[in-house]
Amino acid sequence: MWIPRPVYEVLPYLYMVLGAGLLGAAYFMPTGPRGWLLAAGAIGLTLGLVLWMRRRDYRESQREYDTHSLDR
Repeated sequence: MWIPRPVYEVLPYLYMVLGAGLLGAAYFMPTGPRGWLLAAGAIGLTLGLVLWMRRRDYRESQREYDTHSLDR
């Protein structure tokens, strides 16, 4: 599945913001499905952080290699 590059670049931040929002909602909610909100918020925050770190590590590792040397 291909998605536009601007959407692709924003996804980790979107996941982190949504996760933090759900965690905040669970904290301030007096009654209701607080457990579900905490779980969904933790999953969203973790997913966003993992995506961000994996992309950062991949991009740093690609800078270290000369990809044009394979074409010769």
